[in-house]
Amino acid sequence: MSIELICKKLGMSQVFTESGEAVPVTVLEAGPNVVVQKKTLEKDGYIAVQLAFGDRREALFSRAEKTHFEKNGGGAPKRHLSECRLTEEEAATLEPGMEIAASVFGVGQRVDAIGMSKGRGFTGVVRRHGFTIKKRTHGTHENYRHGGSIGAGADPGKVIKGMKMAGQHGNARITTQNLEVIRVDAERNLLFVRGAVPGHKNGIVKIRTAAKHGDQGLGTPPGKGGEAADASESAEATE
Repeated sequence: MSIELICKKLGMSQVFTESGEAVPVTVLEAGPNVVVQKKTLEKDGYIAVQLAFGDRREALFSRAEKTHFEKNGGGAPKRHLSECRLTEEEAATLEPGMEIAASVFGVGQRVDAIGMSKGRGFTGVVRRHGFTIKKRTHGTHENYRHGGSIGAGADPGKVIKGMKMAGQHGNARITTQNLEVIRVDAERNLLFVRGAVPGHKNGIVKIRTAAKHGDQGLGTPPGKGGEAADASESAEATE
């Protein structure tokens, strides 16, 4: 299922495989996510579901937010709302009020993590782009960490778009692709994902099936060689 679960990043740890390998993992609280609303092709022009995650005092919700949950049968108001596109077959299995847990992902599956990177504020080119610091020797003045020339004079007579300069560092939407699910704790709704995930501790991250190699580690799905291969093998055996 191409669902995008809203998760909370709890931090990093490590787990050990049977061979003794230490695997760095990010621990994510993956739900439960509650289906709040379904978008249909006839009414909205596209097919999607709206998910909610995270508790908050009811007094902090506005009347409009409370009404939105009550009208669509999504239960008690939640802190975070997110919408994800689905196929018609996938959307048919979901109804408002249903809970989606971490168990929708399997061990070995590849996922993408989408989140906001840590904000670093205004930084220079050395920290932001990894420029080399100039040598602190004779002839070099107060420009050890400067970027240097940003373009020619007469031709083209302008600064090229995308020139690496000092500026806002971080606090941008980042997608980390093809992370492996190492462990799934269905009882506590935890996902253990290999490697780093964008964002700070307790930040919100969305996890989805990887756009590339999303079926890796779960065997060959139908329509990608599974059923066709079985049919060809049975035909060869018959001959």
